[in-house]
Amino acid sequence: MSLKRIFDEQPDRRYIMFGGKGGLGKTTFSAATAYWLASQGHKVLVFSVDPQASLSDIFQRDIFGKGAVEIMPNLYAQEIDADERIRAYQGEIRQKIKDMYGFEQIPDEIERYMQAAAGEPAMEESAIFDAVVDIVVSAEYDYYIYDLVPLGHALYYLSMGTVYDEWINRITQLRQEMAEYGQVAAVMQRKKETEEDAILRELQYIKKRINTSSGILTDRHKTGFFFVIIPEEMIILDTQKAAGLFAKYDVPLCGYVVNRVIPESLATQAIPDYLRHRLEMQRGHLAHIRREFGQEVLAEVPEFERDITGLPMIERVAQALFEA
Repeated sequence: MSLKRIFDEQPDRRYIMFGGKGGLGKTTFSAATAYWLASQGHKVLVFSVDPQASLSDIFQRDIFGKGAVEIMPNLYAQEIDADERIRAYQGEIRQKIKDMYGFEQIPDEIERYMQAAAGEPAMEESAIFDAVVDIVVSAEYDYYIYDLVPLGHALYYLSMGTVYDEWINRITQLRQEMAEYGQVAAVMQRKKETEEDAILRELQYIKKRINTSSGILTDRHKTGFFFVIIPEEMIILDTQKAAGLFAKYDVPLCGYVVNRVIPESLATQAIPDYLRHRLEMQRGHLAHIRREFGQEVLAEVPEFERDITGLPMIERVAQALFEA
């Protein structure tokens, strides 16, 4: 079993995502895949929106908020600073409000609202998503490896296009209703209509960007999504549910990677009873995984003796994923 077959057979898959519950190894596999592809001569960007700065930890480099940082030849890593993105986002909104309404300065009540909104989770998610769109729609790299946030947030991103569709449809409907008031009402409302047209154009621009990004992330020819799973009962059950949710959003699921598999060779050695019992339990869970997911199980990666940090350990994981 190896991921190499997937990349050999489907060379047009340039957008790669590893997903699953937190703490299963998504960042590790993202980094290892980026390492392997870069070693094959491809220019690769692995990027994350995780505020815990996991890529910084695994590469042992301070890359948070610094844009795309070169880790080794062909391999670049980027961690998005949500706070910085929100500040830039607010600056853009301020300028658009000034341009749209002819203000020299933003009114105090609007400024207070914007400052309060900056602390809302929705503002952070929107700013991060906008940064992801910028990365995904660019064409600077051969491969884009997206170290996904937890599954619920990933589904939120994929549903954003639908949300904007509803907004724009509603505004268009209101514009059509206004036209029915006749010529006199239209003259009286001319300024308001102009403002609404500007808002509509802005929403249409945002919608186009998001639909472009969502289209890439759900394109079965360009995108590959891999679930990370470990041989534990609750994780198996959660993964089954999550796979059903992702199918609802047409995410192109390529298969499953099993992480933290205790080497079976230990069973022939003198090991503590605790570890022997863990091996026995693992056999049952692995059998369950193979029954449930069958040929979609693409690789089984062993439990390593130390944390996966630094390029030498990342290389070992890459070998387990691609050269097993």
